[in-house]
Amino acid sequence: MTIEEQFEIAKQKILTLEEKPGNETMLELYRFNKQAIVGDLNIDPPKMFDFVAAAKYNAWKSVTGMSREEAMSKYINLVETLTENKRKMY
Repeated sequence: MTIEEQFEIAKQKILTLEEKPGNETMLELYRFNKQAIVGDLNIDPPKMFDFVAAAKYNAWKSVTGMSREEAMSKYINLVETLTENKRKMY
């Protein structure tokens, strides 16, 4: 299975979690997803008081230069960790 196929499966798996991950984890998923799909940050910084947009912007900016494949791999690994932790709880 290709990394792209694994990435698509991971994107579907994250939707099956019963509990939404915390904000920090969501930002991790966001940054790896954006880097994998779009590549390096290509938008202007958000307005000063838009804290949610600023957090997303900074998260994505933090992975500038990361390859598409590495971003996909990190996303996949994070989803696997989240789904594995879910299984351990039961």
